[in-house]
Amino acid sequence: MASALTEKLSRLVKEMRGQARITEANVTDMLREVRMALLEADVALPVVRDFIARVKEKALGQEVLGSLSPGQALVGIVNRELATTMGQGLPGAELNLAAQPPAVVLMAGLQGTGKTTTTAKLAKLLTERRKKKVLTVSADVYRPAAIEQLKTVTKQAGAEWFPSTGEQKPVDIARAALDHAKRHYFDVLLVDTAGRLAVDEALMQEIRELHAALNPVETLFVVDAMQGQDAMNVAKAFGEALPLTGIVLTKTDGDSRGGAALSARHVTGVPIKFAGTSEKIDGLEVFDAERHAGRVLGMGDIVALVEQVTANVDMAAAQKLAAKVKSGESFDLNDFLAQIQQMNQMGGLSSLMDKLPTQMSAKAGQVDMDRAEREIRRKQGIIHSMTAQERRKPELIKATRKRRIASGAGVQVQEVNRLLNEFGQMQDMMKKMKGGGLMKMMKRMGGMKGLGGGGMPKLPF
Repeated sequence: MASALTEKLSRLVKEMRGQARITEANVTDMLREVRMALLEADVALPVVRDFIARVKEKALGQEVLGSLSPGQALVGIVNRELATTMGQGLPGAELNLAAQPPAVVLMAGLQGTGKTTTTAKLAKLLTERRKKKVLTVSADVYRPAAIEQLKTVTKQAGAEWFPSTGEQKPVDIARAALDHAKRHYFDVLLVDTAGRLAVDEALMQEIRELHAALNPVETLFVVDAMQGQDAMNVAKAFGEALPLTGIVLTKTDGDSRGGAALSARHVTGVPIKFAGTSEKIDGLEVFDAERHAGRVLGMGDIVALVEQVTANVDMAAAQKLAAKVKSGESFDLNDFLAQIQQMNQMGGLSSLMDKLPTQMSAKAGQVDMDRAEREIRRKQGIIHSMTAQERRKPELIKATRKRRIASGAGVQVQEVNRLLNEFGQMQDMMKKMKGGGLMKMMKRMGGMKGLGGGGMPKLPF
């Protein structure tokens, strides 16, 4: 999230940490840099002023001046105030579904913010994490593809979709969907509304009528993280037209300046409830202001990293592989492919690296992440070009087969050889894990300074 802002603020945080003595002069210098970083990130001026004033007041108090490590104390204040600006401690941060079923959630926002996709992502999150029976419906009768798009993404999310057409009135669609949801015992009804390229009175009047007809328990304002300064004006218009209960921030994985998050929350006074982290259907996470502030300041989000890995690792497959290795069965190319696919399910290398602290991800950043991602996809292509027998018995792959596999995958024979060499290294590692070899191996790895240290086999990613 907010790559430009993160880069600038994390550099400032590093400088602040090194301060042995905090004075009014160096606090003023630091805050001038923070102010410029926030303005360049398209954070609205009133939000910047409020943030800087709060940090300055606390930075010049006893909390910092009397601290043994004033630099660290100042970083802590900036972190806390950034989290407060993002909505830390605001009531209603959790999605409220405490209503007579179905709980209606109205999705509002401009066209192009990712509202329809976000509706399906929210359906998936509620279905999987909160075990709700979810129905979606599109009241967007102006964009021809909107209704069909919601149908497609809702199916991907594993929820149910209520049909509508461009000839119907939005209020009639919403009432019919609500009636259907009641009769078929749905827990939640998600209503995707029409967007416009800009705020206009017709849009606002229509969404006010929808709100009156549905009486939703949640009215979520969907805003694009890359929207910049205009996010404040749009948020203000929607906040005046509707009793908003929360914000969904989309496209936080883009090269955004990040100002929309702070501006929209400040203007509406409601918490950011969700953040879109990728284009994938599961790329939506519950927004935690403190953790996101840590990310912006380059401190990383290890909690989110652990959650991401835990949610996406196939434990049954992992246990099956462990049992296979323990029994002495050979680790084959099917197993090798499964390990690569696990990485993709976790969002790929770049998604994992984003959640590491800046100093750690910067080291990894020396390697071209895009090239690494392409390399993973190439390995998958090579294995997919093999026959089932070749995957089970890699020893069968000789010169003629290598040429056929290379041709099928669109690569050179040398790349097939490289993959087989890496597979061989991993296979050797798995053999050492059998019996008591695992403990010896862990001890050897424990003595290494870092990844790629002496004797560490090269992994496929």
